[in-house]
Amino acid sequence: MNNTKTAAAAKAKVLNSKTVYEGKVISVVLDEVLEPSGVRTVREVVRHQGSAVVLPVDDTQSEPRILLEEQFRYAANETLWEVPAGRVDSGESSLEAAKRELLEETGFTATRWKHAFYFFASPGFLAERMDVFLARGLKAGEAQPEDDERIKVKFFPLSTALRMCLNGKIHDAKTLAAVFWYAHSR
Repeated sequence: MNNTKTAAAAKAKVLNSKTVYEGKVISVVLDEVLEPSGVRTVREVVRHQGSAVVLPVDDTQSEPRILLEEQFRYAANETLWEVPAGRVDSGESSLEAAKRELLEETGFTATRWKHAFYFFASPGFLAERMDVFLARGLKAGEAQPEDDERIKVKFFPLSTALRMCLNGKIHDAKTLAAVFWYAHSR
């Protein structure tokens, strides 16, 4: 019998841990663990402090509009449409990071914030938790991008953003998750 409460509370016991890489944004560790099922194994894990994801929605019109960013992403070697997002800095809450990222990347601020959900993009090896926030009551301002960021922003009607997700114009997982969540939670 599967007891969800027990399964959710179960944790792995780390028997040995070795950091094999330490960078500015991530570290890579080799952990020898005893998993809740009794399996003893070695796991390679990319550690990340966590990210805040923002779903900026202009809901002042009959059809809500989603604010998306277009930017080149080196790891994907593609220019992608995405929702704003970024790392949660040390000592910063996810909400504080979401507000900072929205302003930095788009120039917008929001008067209403709601934590929508969180997810792990690739929990088999990546320990990055991504907290998604719905931002409404948008007010335009001046973007404050980092030196290496070249970002274009554009509002899309929700129906268009959904089509972009469904027809392969949006490849970014956090954006797919956020747009689908919003479309089905209204």
